Amino acid sequence: MRTVANILQNKPPAFNFIDPAAKVIEGLQLMNSVNLSYLVVKEGNRFCGIFSERDYSRNVILKGLHSDSATIAEVMSTSLPSVGMQDTVENCMQMLNSHKTRYLIVFEGQDFKGVVTINDVLREAIENKAMVFDQLAVKEATEMQDKIF
Repeated sequence: MRTVANILQNKPPAFNFIDPAAKVIEGLQLMNSVNLSYLVVKEGNRFCGIFSERDYSRNVILKGLHSDSATIAEVMSTSLPSVGMQDTVENCMQMLNSHKTRYLIVFEGQDFKGVVTINDVLREAIENKAMVFDQLAVKEATEMQDKIF
């Protein structure tokens, strides 16, 4: 059975970090330059949360804040589900669906190890469907993607 460790092995190490005190506009510029939909918010070595395109639209635009004055800390997501390195891909799929999120935070003990995205789980399901899911679970993953996007 494929695990979170397998997913993270196939991803480059996280490099999309931002400080919580940074302005939202800096976060948007960084997301654009690294071509990702989220940034990992860290203060030193401490994981603080995720800043995503969804956070921008819901917590900046819809609340009337300004990108050049609001900080990442004011608008980031902090209540995200987490998984461990030995959690299965199938468990990740279920967590993404039940929490209606696109991101799972990976910890090993207290150490931040990375982020598993819905795209990571779907890629894993497609590439290794015989090892990860039965046919019913692949169908559920595809339907889940349609609901979230």
